[in-house]
Amino acid sequence: MAETLAVIVGLAILIGGGELVVRGASRLASSLGLSPMVIGLTVVAFGTSAPELAVSVGATVGGSPDVAIGNVVGSNIYNILLILGIAAVLRPLGVSQRLVRFDVPIVIAVSVLLWVLVLDGTLSVLEGVLLAALLVGYLAYSLREGRRTPSPSVLGEQMEVPPAAVTTGSRGRDGAVFLAGLVVLVIGAQLVVSGASAVARSLGAPELVVGLTIVAIGTSLPELVTSAVAAFRGERDLAIGNVMGSNLFNILGILGLTAIISGDGLAVAERVRAFDIPVMTLVALACLPLLFTGYQVRRWEGALFVAYAVIYTAYV
Repeated sequence: MAETLAVIVGLAILIGGGELVVRGASRLASSLGLSPMVIGLTVVAFGTSAPELAVSVGATVGGSPDVAIGNVVGSNIYNILLILGIAAVLRPLGVSQRLVRFDVPIVIAVSVLLWVLVLDGTLSVLEGVLLAALLVGYLAYSLREGRRTPSPSVLGEQMEVPPAAVTTGSRGRDGAVFLAGLVVLVIGAQLVVSGASAVARSLGAPELVVGLTIVAIGTSLPELVTSAVAAFRGERDLAIGNVMGSNLFNILGILGLTAIISGDGLAVAERVRAFDIPVMTLVALACLPLLFTGYQVRRWEGALFVAYAVIYTAYV
């Protein structure tokens, strides 16, 4: 009963946190001259991945590598199939050319790289350092390009805030709203994950299965709520950028850091190497032709993604 109540309360908290994150991030994007896409790919994506980071690092320190790797791989699968799917069902998502030509191929390449690195059954400390270095390079490039060629935005018109009214104080307030939203998201996600995990373990589910499904979905709830709220409010670049940026951060940042923290490398189960990471890679690959068809994700395509997420969960 207590576990079920924790899940319900956590979900309610997540909804409020998602609204705060989208509102704060949208205003920051406008005031800093960055496109919502770049904000979604970097700041929002990394912030909403905080629960994955906390869970994977904690699992590694606690001697549960299956939960650590399962959380990241499962989250990346659900980010695209479930979160992008639900966001597209709520409102068809237009896609920028930068995302299709650069960011989606990067997500695919990073997924393939991870697959290759773990073929020997371990993600070593040196390989973790490589992943973390790639993240730093991607972040620096994205922020530089976002500053150089910001996408046209009508955010200022939507919020009825003239450019001249943007001050350091207003940026500080927007940043505070964004950070408050992230804190609320993390709290809500932790409630959901702890409650759902307790229920799953009481039913005798293995750690790897719990990590790939219950924990992965739970820690992806901030991305789900943020992207759904962004899509509903018409912030489509923010919705898609959040998903793609989160997938990059999950692999490069979270797995890179957990491999480094582990000291002797992160063990990767045979089942994950043979099935789940290939599925994660194929799901990322499926985005490319989908986004090239008119640079948008239609409602029926989003519904198909959600159906695939249900099939994957049932199989696992």
